Amino acid sequence: MAETIRYLETLVRETHKPESEIVARAFQTGLKQLWREQVLGRYLRGEISRDKAMELAGIDWVELAERQHKAMMEDLEWALEKALTVNQ
Repeated sequence: MAETIRYLETLVRETHKPESEIVARAFQTGLKQLWREQVLGRYLRGEISRDKAMELAGIDWVELAERQHKAMMEDLEWALEKALTVNQ
């Protein structure tokens, strides 16, 4: 919490904007991020189509999520293969 307060104080001082405006903007930014993560999660779980995810989150975010998901699956496959080799 202390770190968050320091961020807020720094932003107020450096931007010369009222604390209330910075807090409101931070809330909006955070909410937008949470929304995007929810949309991308639903897409990766197959709950919504790629087109719908692109409409809601944007093509760049969908493509990033796809790349990250692919990399994670490749890492998981590698780890499982390694574990099976060790156990044999």
